[in-house]
Amino acid sequence: MRQDVTFLSEGLNCAGWLYLPDNLEDDDRRPAIVMAHGFSAVKENYLANFAEKFEEAGFVVLVFDYRFFGDSEGEPRGHLIPAEQHKDYKNAITWISQRPEVDPERIGIWGSSYSGGHVLYLASFDKRIKAAVAQVPLVNGWQNAQRLMRPDIFEGFLGALAHDRAQRYTGEESAKVPVVAPEGEPSALPTPESYEWFTHAGETVAPNWRNEVSLESMEAFLEYDPAGSIHLVSPIPLLIVVAEKDTLTPTDMAIAAYERALEPKKLVILEGGKHFDAYTEPGLSQAATPAVEWFERHLMGRE
Repeated sequence: MRQDVTFLSEGLNCAGWLYLPDNLEDDDRRPAIVMAHGFSAVKENYLANFAEKFEEAGFVVLVFDYRFFGDSEGEPRGHLIPAEQHKDYKNAITWISQRPEVDPERIGIWGSSYSGGHVLYLASFDKRIKAAVAQVPLVNGWQNAQRLMRPDIFEGFLGALAHDRAQRYTGEESAKVPVVAPEGEPSALPTPESYEWFTHAGETVAPNWRNEVSLESMEAFLEYDPAGSIHLVSPIPLLIVVAEKDTLTPTDMAIAAYERALEPKKLVILEGGKHFDAYTEPGLSQAATPAVEWFERHLMGRE
């Protein structure tokens, strides 16, 4: 059963979906999973596909939109700062931990792409978390951007960020940049696959998604190093799911980060998969099934 909910985060309402298993009894205290989307995406961007599988396995699930995105409050829109989204995750964990249906000692988190990076960061420091799944995660913003841009374009990008910072210093609002655009046009995620996925999702399942983020957000992207603390995730069990042919958050970078993590950990590689293949079938089952099993093992004690 899914219901619309809101919870407070830094004084603003975050909108979410709360999933409660159908066989939930009045005195049940179930393990819970908190999940949110990646770079600029909203909960309608196929997150129900994962949440429903977690619910079917017996978990209480909270899916939410960050402040400044989707159905959540916050101005200016498109303000995408990792530290702010970390706060939203932490407040979501606090909120769901206080639900009568939830055992606060059995909380897991799930994230994909940018939020996969959030999972790596949060699990390093928030030990309320008892199991973590990071799907196709961003592991280092600066290095990732260098993979996506030619050196000359990257230098121009740095110049645009410096100009935007100067404008903000004088009181102007940060300029906006498209999240995706046709090949050859400037965008935050400059791959044809990104343009196809976001455009199709926006036209079909996520009409409330906005194709814009601030340049301030892009500056924060470059500074973001969520896997820098990955060795601190242990003893929280960590599952990392990577796509074999991921060019947006490159496969080899994610695997190298996994190698730096300590036990308990597990790596799943989606054979032949690209970055966005996990959200729908057949990639969905390949990514979601090991995630369900990971949470069952570490939050329910099932082997």
